[in-house]
Amino acid sequence: MRRPAPAAALLAATLTGTALLTGCAASSGTGDAKAELSVHSAYMPQPLSAAMAAGFLTIENKGGAKDELTSVTSAGAEDVTVHQTAGGVMKEAGPLTVPAHGRLVFESGGNHLMFDKLKRAPRQGQTVLVELHFAESGTVKVEMPVKSATYNPTTGH
Repeated sequence: MRRPAPAAALLAATLTGTALLTGCAASSGTGDAKAELSVHSAYMPQPLSAAMAAGFLTIENKGGAKDELTSVTSAGAEDVTVHQTAGGVMKEAGPLTVPAHGRLVFESGGNHLMFDKLKRAPRQGQTVLVELHFAESGTVKVEMPVKSATYNPTTGH
């Protein structure tokens, strides 16, 4: 099976509104286990505040090794942090694991991204470029479309 060149895969993923990164991960004894990450369903609800916004996405790992999301950056905000909500309480989270053959979901009421000190308030129809930094796979860039403030991904409205 022939694998696409990394640049071609990234270009194709960007044109379809998703990001794809295939990278090496630490060996788990088999010698060829690695994380194979893709990002989909990314969006940012149009923020109600000019200073803060949230972001949601899903990171899928089709590879045989886990990876960790260590940090997130964006030129559109001074700071981007990963948060978890549990029992109605939101708190900043440390590195989050993307399990082998699994996914890490960021959704309303659960894991999510917090954009603090926005440089400009994103408007519906625009995109925000986000860089996800992984322990083993490196950095993946994701274009996050800005949706309406009341957007629900399960209904599309």
